[in-house]
Amino acid sequence: MSLERVVSALELPASTRVDQRVPKKLLTEHAAATAADKRQIQDGVAEIQWLASLKPHLVGVPMFKDEHREYVEIAVLSLALKPGAKTVRLVELLHRAVPYPMLLITQSDAGVSLSLAHLRAAQNERDKVVLDGPVHTVALDLEANATAPLAALSLSRQRRDDLRSLYESWIHTLQAFGIAYEVGQFRLSGSPEQAGERHEAANRVRALKQQLAQRRAEAGKEKQLPRQVALNVEIKRLQSEIQQQTARMLGEANHG
Repeated sequence: MSLERVVSALELPASTRVDQRVPKKLLTEHAAATAADKRQIQDGVAEIQWLASLKPHLVGVPMFKDEHREYVEIAVLSLALKPGAKTVRLVELLHRAVPYPMLLITQSDAGVSLSLAHLRAAQNERDKVVLDGPVHTVALDLEANATAPLAALSLSRQRRDDLRSLYESWIHTLQAFGIAYEVGQFRLSGSPEQAGERHEAANRVRALKQQLAQRRAEAGKEKQLPRQVALNVEIKRLQSEIQQQTARMLGEANHG
C-alpha cells in the first residue's frame, strides 16, 4: 500500500509508534467551524490513524519553546479519504484539530500527499493553538523512478537541533519535492536560508508562468502591430526572468 511506503520511508523508531484510530469527533468538535465542515467530515473521512508521537526522549531531539510556540512533540497521522472528498479543506481541519505540529499523510482518490503546518498559541486563548502560516502540501510521486526519492524524508536526514528545527527541516524537504516535480531535478537546500530563497523563487516562477500564458493569449488575439511588438518584448522579458528564477529555485545561485 502506498501510504505504508511513505510511513516506512520516514524510518521512525519503533518506540514512537502509537497506531491508534482517531474518532471523527476530534475533527467535528475541535475544528469544524460550520455545518458544511461537519458534513464534509462525516461524508469525506474514511479513517484517521495516529501513527506516531515524536517526543524528545524517544528521538533524542530536545523540545523547543518560546513566548508563542511550543514544540514538545511532533505528531504523525494518516488520513484516509473517501472518493470525492474535499481534500484541501479536510487536511486543513485536521491540522487545526491536533494541538501538536503534525506530519500528515493523506490518501485520497488523487493519490498520496504529505502536509505540514506550523502552530502558535492563540492570541486571546493561551491554551489553544492556531495555524502559524500556510499548510505546506505536496502530492507525492510514488513511482520507482520518481525525481524526488522518498528516502529524503527519513527522520535521520532532518536537522536535530530541536523539535522545531526538525519540523522545519521536513517542511524544507517537502518544498524540495515540489520543486523537483516541477523542474525534474531534486536537490535539498544547504541551509534554512537557502530553502526560503528557493521557496520564494518557486512561487515567483509560478506567478511568472501565469503572466506569460496571459501575454501569449493576448498576443495571439492582438491585431495592432505596435501592441503585438510590445507584447512580444514583454513575453521575452518574462521568459528571461523565469530562467533566472528557475536557477534560484534549483539553488544554482548558491553553488557558483
